[in-house]
Amino acid sequence: MEGPVINVGDSGAGALLHLMRDGQPRTRAELAGLTGLARSTIAQRIDTLLGAGFVGPAGEATSTGGRPPARFAFNPAARVALAADIGATHGRVAVTDLAGRVLAEHRDELDVALGPETVLDWMIERFHELLAGVGRGQRDLIGIGVGLPGPVEHSSGRPVNPPIMPGWDNFDVQGYLRERLGVAALVDNDVNIMALGEHFTQWPAAAHLMFVKVATGIGSGLISHGRLHRGAQGAAGDLGHLQLPHGADIVCRCGNTGCLEAIASGAAIAARLTGQGLPAKSSRDVVTLARGGSVEALHAVRQAGRDIGEVLAAAVSLFNPSVIVIGGSLARAGEHLIAGVREVVYRRSLPLATQDLRIVQSRTGDRAGVIGAAVMVIDHALAPSQVDAMLGTQSAR
Repeated sequence: MEGPVINVGDSGAGALLHLMRDGQPRTRAELAGLTGLARSTIAQRIDTLLGAGFVGPAGEATSTGGRPPARFAFNPAARVALAADIGATHGRVAVTDLAGRVLAEHRDELDVALGPETVLDWMIERFHELLAGVGRGQRDLIGIGVGLPGPVEHSSGRPVNPPIMPGWDNFDVQGYLRERLGVAALVDNDVNIMALGEHFTQWPAAAHLMFVKVATGIGSGLISHGRLHRGAQGAAGDLGHLQLPHGADIVCRCGNTGCLEAIASGAAIAARLTGQGLPAKSSRDVVTLARGGSVEALHAVRQAGRDIGEVLAAAVSLFNPSVIVIGGSLARAGEHLIAGVREVVYRRSLPLATQDLRIVQSRTGDRAGVIGAAVMVIDHALAPSQVDAMLGTQSAR
C-alpha cells in the first residue's frame, strides 16, 4: 500500500470506522498495512463493525493465488440522521443516511417568532412522519442536527439574545429534543451549518472557505483548515453586524446603527423598494422583481452586493479564503448580487489575497442547511470515542 501508516492502535473499532468512512473498499490485509495493526486485531474490529452494520461486504479483491480476499466498506445505510434548517420564515427538515444523502425532506413556511415549543414541536412531528416514510425507526437514529437563525452557543446548544427569535433566549433546544426523541442533538446557527453543507458537498478540497448567507439577514460561516471555525463562544462570522461608514443613520434591529444587515439584507432592500412604490415584503419579493426586469430592484441588488463587498474585502484580508460562496434567498436574483461583491472585493483587497480567490453562487442551494446539520451530527456521532462507547468496544480492545 502506498502512503503513510495510519496509527489507530490506541483506539478501538471507532478509529477503524473513521478510516473507512471514505467509502473505499479494502481487504483486511490492506487495512492492516494502513494501520500497522495485526491482522487478528483488524479481523476482530471488522467483525464488530459488521455486527453493528457500520461496514459491509464489498466484493472480493483480485486473487494472487488461492481464494480471493474479501473486501469491506463503510455502510452509510447503517443508521440515519435527522436534520433541521430553521430560518426566519421557513423550516426545512430531512432524514439522511450516514453519508449525508437526503432520503426524505419536508419544507413549510414557518415563523420562528412563534417560539421554541411551537417550532420544535412542528419539527418533531415532521421528523416522525419522515422516518415512517423511509421505513426507519427510533433505534436507527444516530442523532439530530439543527440550525437556527440567530447566535448560538454551540457547547450548550442554547440561543443567545437572538434578535428575531422572541422567547428563544437561553432555551435548552438540545435537552428539549433529546427528551422527546431519545438521541443526542447538536445545535448551531443556520449559516454555520450551511457552510458545512456547501463545503461537504461541493468544496471538500477547499481548506479555507467562507459562506455568506444573504436573506432576511446577513451572516457568514467560516471553514478553516477544513473544519468549521466557531470562535471562542460560537460568534465567529457575524458579518451582518459589522458597520458600514455610509449607513451611520440607519438603525439595525440589534440596536446599533450602520450594520451591514440593516443596509444590504433582503429585508432592508424590500423596505426601500416599498418606499419607492414597488411593494415588497421579503427577499423573495425582491428576487421576483429583479428577475422580472425591475430596474429599481436590479440596481438595489447590485448595490447590496457592493455594500457586502466592502465588508468582505476586509474579511478577505483577515481570513484569506480560497472560496467565498454566496447563498441565501437573495442570491437567487442572478449574477447582479455576486457581480457587486466581486467588483469591490477584487478592487479593495490585496492582490496576494485575491489571486486565486473564487467568489461563486451556492451550488447546494436550499439543501445546504439540512445537509450541513446532518454532517455536524454524523461527524459527532461517528467520532472514534463515540463509536467505541456505542459498541462497547473500549474494554474489548
